[in-house]
Amino acid sequence: MKSKYHNRMFRSSLLALAMATGAASAGTTETLMAPAPAPAEDVVSGTLSLDFNSHFVSYGWDVWGDGASMSDPTFNPSLELAFALPADLTFTLGTWWDVNGKVDSDIGGRIQEVDVWTGLSYTYDKFTIGATYQKWMYVSDTEDILDIKLAYDCLLSPSLTIHNRLDEGASGGNTGTILVLGLSHGIEAGPVSISFPLNIAYFLEDDFHPGSTDDGFGYASIGATASLPLTPYIGSSFGEWDLHGGLTYYITDGDVVGNPDEDSFLTANIGLGLSF
Repeated sequence: MKSKYHNRMFRSSLLALAMATGAASAGTTETLMAPAPAPAEDVVSGTLSLDFNSHFVSYGWDVWGDGASMSDPTFNPSLELAFALPADLTFTLGTWWDVNGKVDSDIGGRIQEVDVWTGLSYTYDKFTIGATYQKWMYVSDTEDILDIKLAYDCLLSPSLTIHNRLDEGASGGNTGTILVLGLSHGIEAGPVSISFPLNIAYFLEDDFHPGSTDDGFGYASIGATASLPLTPYIGSSFGEWDLHGGLTYYITDGDVVGNPDEDSFLTANIGLGLSF
């Protein structure tokens, strides 16, 4: 049943964030913390993704409890704008949505969650450090997140994300911090770009997710993703489009993450991307 309180909160939250030029994105570290880099010569650039995902995984937590099933995908569109500032700074604004019919929505229609974010990063040579403040709005409440990310552009593209939950909202867990170490290597196979991301997460507090009872190693994920540019086939009149997809396998700790169905599961993704 639609919540009038949540609708008022949802509209006022978006207005406040727009006035403060603030916001950010839930979802997974694999997808949400690795936007396509903006071309250096563009002052304003952006990326749009229209993705279907077999699972909604938030830091190891299988949100919809899909487990081994891939039969009921979610639609997750996202948009991010990047503004090149002086002194090698980049300012970002973005939004990510979770759209499905798995349960009745408190927001309206099939929209289960809307995330908004704002970020600022600094790049020196191959090293980048950034901070992203996020609002995850779902189930008549708002979860507040601050992510700090350090990354180095080299063969394995190492990164460290310090994920801080400042307000638990309707998550069912507690506030706390997760450290996520990421590695990724990419290759070219003709026109197709292929990458192999690896992530390992360590939870600094217990009770972070609803089923969590311990801290320590929470999950590891390994994936294979591919992207095919569509410009050679459709031209560039409507921007630089690509077709992308991949598979990611999660291994989670039952005590630290506490998924209700499967501790280990395979996820799939396919979508269209636009860079402008």
